[in-house]
Amino acid sequence: MGLFSALLGNAGSVSQEQLFKEYGQLLIEGEQIELGFKLIRDTFLFTTKRLILVDKQGLTASKTEYKSIAYKSITRFSIETAGTFDLDAELKIWVSSELQPSIRKQFNKSVNVYEVQKILAYHVL
Repeated sequence: MGLFSALLGNAGSVSQEQLFKEYGQLLIEGEQIELGFKLIRDTFLFTTKRLILVDKQGLTASKTEYKSIAYKSITRFSIETAGTFDLDAELKIWVSSELQPSIRKQFNKSVNVYEVQKILAYHVL
């Protein structure tokens, strides 16, 4: 199910140690990684200061874009839990005054979307 979920575009959680090993150089002094998810080649991280989206581009993924979003610029967010026949949960994030969500991520059932919502609520509210 893990590979199948990844191929469908569903994110799965990644350990803090692995995330720090790969992305620790992006953090500023005193910033900690709280939670992170991997989506095939892309990754997104919730830190104590911001949300970091890692977008590996191209066929070889040798080019990478790191997008940093301050929690204070997130105006709203929503989660949708997985259902009986719908195998994924979804997170939507609106940045600034945009009418459509700027960020949409899908999670497999192994991810507790309530925990994702709790971290966002803690930083945004």
